Amino acid sequence: MSLATLSYWQSGRSRPERRDSLAAVELLEEVLDVPAGTLSASIGPPRRRGRWLSTVPDRPGLATYWPRPGAVEEAVAEVDIRWDERLTRISQHDRVIVGPDRGERSYHSRQVLRAEADGPDRWVVIMHLDEHDRPLPEIRPLRHCRLGRTVRRPADGLLVAELLFDRPLRKGETVITEHELVNVSPYPPATNYERKFRLPVREFVLEICFDPAELPAACAIVSQLDDAEEIVRAVEVAAEVHGVVLNFGPGCYGLRWTWPK
Repeated sequence: MSLATLSYWQSGRSRPERRDSLAAVELLEEVLDVPAGTLSASIGPPRRRGRWLSTVPDRPGLATYWPRPGAVEEAVAEVDIRWDERLTRISQHDRVIVGPDRGERSYHSRQVLRAEADGPDRWVVIMHLDEHDRPLPEIRPLRHCRLGRTVRRPADGLLVAELLFDRPLRKGETVITEHELVNVSPYPPATNYERKFRLPVREFVLEICFDPAELPAACAIVSQLDDAEEIVRAVEVAAEVHGVVLNFGPGCYGLRWTWPK
């Protein structure tokens, strides 16, 4: 638990309502040596949750779903993330290209965002490679965005970058952006791809495009909502495999596959 989280709880900016947050409150009662239930009783009933609230009560932190949250938090501290919670995720479409050598060649991303306040002018991309001995990808803005500050941490397999919109958005305006991440040889081994949603998304489409001459042996869609069990569903192997999910998050959604031996 971070000091920032405790500060948010104390100030009322957010409340401990998720299962792991409530468990943390119980531990705090033990640490502070106060009677059980003293702190939890002051929380009150859960607040009403609309599916598309611009601010999710007790929302997961920006680094919650990443394997090394501390490294992610340090990297995003070097960019401007103040508008993240003022952008509703309308649609996200990711396409991953896998080469005949079973390596991840590139990732193309198209998204539709809506401003919930005046002022949002950027989107922050976070990319993590499982193999930290591979070069980090090059990020290329394609439509309605340009590159802002970029943080590269090869030792952590981590890339963080700002995509600046053509202009700041007014409340209620939408923007469509496209960008791609392109790897260089030696390519990262391709075994899975996962998108992390700390705030809900209305539609997420994920495509994995394999070389027809080198197909995986098995492929599955993997999803996990916040505080829920992981769900794995096998899908038919083909040169192009995709998954679609609606009204999803917070949580993680992706595809994983195994190669023939």
